[in-house]
Amino acid sequence: MSTISWVLTVLLVIDAILLVIVVLLQNGREAGLGAIGGAGSADSYWSRNKANSMEGALSRYTKILGALLLILALIINFTR
Repeated sequence: MSTISWVLTVLLVIDAILLVIVVLLQNGREAGLGAIGGAGSADSYWSRNKANSMEGALSRYTKILGALLLILALIINFTR
């Protein structure tokens, strides 16, 4: 394996570990499918400003780390 493959593999492992940590830090969704169409569907102050909270940040980091994991895996696959 070339040096770039080693570096990309190390980055992939670090990204996977960070993704696992970020997912485990997120709160579970207690309502599930039972909240669809019920009283929980109304916009509240909390639901409108969720992106500014820790929950919103963790959700954003999960999406970024997941996309990075996919991209790194594809790059590693095509460099071999």
